[in-house]
Amino acid sequence: MTRLAGKIAFITGAGSGIGRACAEIFAQQGAKVILAGRRAEPLSSAVTQIKNSGGEAIAVRCDVTDSAQVSAALKAAADKFGALTTIVNNAGVVVPGNAEQTTDANWDMMININLKGTFLVSRASLQFLRLAKGGGSIINIGSIYGVVGSKQRVAYAASKGGVTMLTRAMALDHAHENIRVNCICPSLVETEIATQLFANAPNPEEARRQRVGMIPMGRAGTPQEIAHLAAYLASDESAWVTGAALPIDGGQAAG
Repeated sequence: MTRLAGKIAFITGAGSGIGRACAEIFAQQGAKVILAGRRAEPLSSAVTQIKNSGGEAIAVRCDVTDSAQVSAALKAAADKFGALTTIVNNAGVVVPGNAEQTTDANWDMMININLKGTFLVSRASLQFLRLAKGGGSIINIGSIYGVVGSKQRVAYAASKGGVTMLTRAMALDHAHENIRVNCICPSLVETEIATQLFANAPNPEEARRQRVGMIPMGRAGTPQEIAHLAAYLASDESAWVTGAALPIDGGQAAG
């Protein structure tokens, strides 16, 4: 499939979960992909799989909270493949808790990775996206909790709400450059983070049952379902879509 032929996508948190699914599906649809993350082994495994399937991919080490590492990773990507067309800000973390349970350290970690990291990558990417013919696309992986509230997610919801508004503000700032900025807002997705979150609960099975019970369609999403929406936002099919925060949540936000 050549839906994304000519696209060059830089994807953070790409070693597993939604980020890896985006890398694999983008490559299948013709994009060249740069997988960025902090852990070398998952990145290497994902790159190998993509190459074995006929795609083009490289891995770069990058801590999204460090502006110097972000700039270096984006430059390495552009040096390898040329002008970037697509950024997927997927790196994220969640620690449950209400305001009293949330430590200073956990607040700072979620704000730094989820919100500041998205900002740093987006800001640094602009100079590379401007070089792409036809403009570029920044795709932020937010959360349904950046649109609606939830118990036990105070810092996470604050960080993802910030991502939603960062998306809208940047979309307005850069629309005249044809740099589109959109946000995908998933509910529960079957990722390593979700699995670990339930495993850490006092009663993992009950925690999962309650969480899935919040979703009208009665199941969690898959990383591939999120990645297909990201592929649409990366493609020319979405050329008039910017500033959108798109729930993909089995109907959770409808209630």
